Amino acid sequence: MSATQPAQPKVTEREARQVAEAAREQDWRKPSFAKELFLGRFRLDLIHPHPLPADEDVRRGEAFLARLRDFCEREIDGARIEREARIPDETVQGLKELGALGMKIDAKYGGLGLTQVYYNKALALVGSASPAIGALLSAHQSIGVPQPLKIFGTQEQKDNFLPRCATTAITAFLLTEPDVGSDPARLATTAVPDGDDYVLDGVKLWTTNGVVADLLVVMARVPKHEGGKGGITAFVVEADSPGITVEHRNAFMGLRGLENGVTRFHRVRVPANQRIGAEGAGLKIALTTLNTGRLSLPAMCVGAGKWCLKIAREWSGVREQWGRPVARHEAVGAKISFIAATTFALEAVVDLASQMADEDRNDIRIEAALAKLYGSEMACLMADELVQIRGGRGFETADSLAARGERAVPAEQMLRDLRINRIFEGSTEIMHLLIAREAVDAHLSVAGDLIDPDKDLADKAKAGARAAGFYARWLPKLATGAGQVPGTYREFHPRGHTDLSPHLRYVERSARKLARSTFYAMSRWQGRMETKQGFLGRIVDIGAELFAMSAACVRAEHLRASGDHGREAYQLADAFCRQSRLRVEELFGRLWANTDDLDRKVVAGVLSGTYAWLEQGVVDPSGDGPWIADATPGPSRHKNAHRPIR
Repeated sequence: MSATQPAQPKVTEREARQVAEAAREQDWRKPSFAKELFLGRFRLDLIHPHPLPADEDVRRGEAFLARLRDFCEREIDGARIEREARIPDETVQGLKELGALGMKIDAKYGGLGLTQVYYNKALALVGSASPAIGALLSAHQSIGVPQPLKIFGTQEQKDNFLPRCATTAITAFLLTEPDVGSDPARLATTAVPDGDDYVLDGVKLWTTNGVVADLLVVMARVPKHEGGKGGITAFVVEADSPGITVEHRNAFMGLRGLENGVTRFHRVRVPANQRIGAEGAGLKIALTTLNTGRLSLPAMCVGAGKWCLKIAREWSGVREQWGRPVARHEAVGAKISFIAATTFALEAVVDLASQMADEDRNDIRIEAALAKLYGSEMACLMADELVQIRGGRGFETADSLAARGERAVPAEQMLRDLRINRIFEGSTEIMHLLIAREAVDAHLSVAGDLIDPDKDLADKAKAGARAAGFYARWLPKLATGAGQVPGTYREFHPRGHTDLSPHLRYVERSARKLARSTFYAMSRWQGRMETKQGFLGRIVDIGAELFAMSAACVRAEHLRASGDHGREAYQLADAFCRQSRLRVEELFGRLWANTDDLDRKVVAGVLSGTYAWLEQGVVDPSGDGPWIADATPGPSRHKNAHRPIR
């Protein structure tokens, strides 16, 4: 029996939050270093000693990295990709033959079976040769068909699709729509049951890999029907199915080789056995996939940081001003120090989170989200500083530099390419809210009913009793801790090395202060806490800095113990922690001394037109057309731009 296709859903703000809440993982079955950190508990034992990969994983991973490096150096022409705004087909074919499509897919399905650690190292390497190729491989394996099938697919689905994904089939993930971004409750694409099939109708926007994809993961709304509860549901869809049209290949300020488009579905039949998981489980599948999938972007940010450091070192040692290399001038030297220290810390964060993902002993949903948030923000800052260090040459394109006889350094391209990472897979603003929700989960678990307007007095009374017991035990523990005891963490002050133990004591003290600040805010604002996005963003940013400091210190000690540049690692960790502590202190100050209230008033004035006079004196070069393109379901009127690579 066929269900009736619904109109685009109209949802309230509260309904949208309920959809998002239902999709998140509700339980914490494994320990989480970052979750404990936000609760004021510095669980160094969860990350130190630094977890290590198995010897066989290292052997296989290093062997593949060697082959991939050779391929990058010989076969990838990043300048050509930038110039032609397209990855050459022969380059993609070479990646397929190398096995790069199956880095994370188990060997029994034809993949390489690399660990998360080596998958991320591979992305950093290939992304340094061409960020567009890094994006293609990441979108295919981190959020495309392989990862959700690995976690949620049936054995039949794995047997059917994973061998293709490992060797020949490029995949894409389709969630976003012209009028739906990070608010999936308004998802308009529908999948209507019809016999043994579902019939898909709708339009998807910003479909990374969608222009060249062979297989798609599509999120669509199934209406409630006889025999099914409906809801947002995930499907594997053949990209060449009748009724699918790639209507447009999008062009961007960066990642010019990105095969990203607009895809329309018109009466596309998808067999029911290609549904991933149950009806209504689509968003949970997407969020669970991203728990580790989010590590791919910061991995490529690590690669960007390493390249920025290399160019900064080489250039600033050659370029002279006022009788000395520019690196010797303090204003430039501070920028180089920031790039070096931040690259070290960011690699520490990504490697630690990746190894924790491989071991599967900890819940890393917050750690992965922090890595994505921190990596994308800091990489943009590093690239911007490199452009500044290079001066006019940093603003000049690589082709122009080469044309007049200088080294073709694509610094401005790096800045453009990295900018999207602050938006990809959850914008910085959305990541702040997502992480903040997880950070206050313990509070909402015991006291959520107290601030829920829909709960009656009886429920509030029960919540009050639970909260009283929880806070009676928890709050006293935030008063004192190991961070106030001189000599704590003495293993981080080995003979002849910089002393990192004060930084870890600072992290411990700051974690307790962070938890107290969160509690004070919840007591003050209660149900309005969710509207205090400025405050929540600063809370998360403090947590990100504390996590990065912890990871940097643990990595430095690991490198010292293994005899691998230990002295230099301690110096870099010390520099990073000192820089990070300055940022943390500023963020703590801005928790309570800020312009948030005034900003809201100014925004209200802007939206009401109060300040429209300020816009006078310019012309608007924007073209005509609607702000949001029409996405009404129906047949396509465009030529199909789908371009599978065979």
